[in-house]
Amino acid sequence: MLVTMKEMLADARKNHYAIPAFDVSNYEMMKAVLEACEEEKSPALLMGLGVDLEGKGLPLITSMVKEASRFFSVPVCFHLDHATDFELIKQAIDAGFSSVMYDGSVLDFDNNAKNTAQVTKYAHAHGVTVEAELGHVGNASVGSISETGADTDPGESLTLPEEVAKFVEITDVDALAVAIGTSHGVYKKTPELRIDRLDEITAVCDRPLVLHGGSGTPDDQMQNAILHGITKINIYSDVVGAMNKGLKDTLNRVENPSTWPFIVWEDARAMMKEVVKDKLRKFGSAGRI
Repeated sequence: MLVTMKEMLADARKNHYAIPAFDVSNYEMMKAVLEACEEEKSPALLMGLGVDLEGKGLPLITSMVKEASRFFSVPVCFHLDHATDFELIKQAIDAGFSSVMYDGSVLDFDNNAKNTAQVTKYAHAHGVTVEAELGHVGNASVGSISETGADTDPGESLTLPEEVAKFVEITDVDALAVAIGTSHGVYKKTPELRIDRLDEITAVCDRPLVLHGGSGTPDDQMQNAILHGITKINIYSDVVGAMNKGLKDTLNRVENPSTWPFIVWEDARAMMKEVVKDKLRKFGSAGRI
């Protein structure tokens, strides 16, 4: 049975560590994350991306994660990542997601808050927890090159501390993703996190804080962000990069086109697990179960 993200993040916030959240696009990614979390005795926070949930993808991947969670001793949460459509959020909740994110970060404050409140009301009525985003994390597409930590001037899109308390009061969200200098995708330039801004947010927010764009952000910066209040860090590019490298290396080496998939995926699986375990240890979630 899946657990909610709220349950996981409450302990992380109390004990000053962060749980890495991994987008899983297929069976092999899911298996690598769950096995790594089990071996490291860490909560497992898996996420679904909209592009993987189109058509029959939504019920199929949700059923896969829900059923797989029965075979692991660690708590498992399945979280909908970066949804902007209320109907998709409803479908995900009905399918069995235990947590959802509504991303209204490109909207003005009033519309973001109004839409998020609508999502929260529906989700809470179904026992599902909600993450929202205030400010705007750079929107480089997953897998692309992001020149900076935001679209243009990073300072223009950072979360404003003076808006945080009002946003939480209006929406009653369970977790808040904040913009402090990271970006989605693969960095070309190293980001510089605004820990001073994070401190200002932490001082006025009573909800767990989330950092998006964890892939490629230096470990020392992420660990510092954890010390200053971050409890969940999203990871995708680092894992999918390891997977693709493993597949590429194996397929370039294997001559038999009918080689079993188990063998083809062997290196990719091992490399993904290595990345996942590294994040679990460095973020402090290893050994919490």
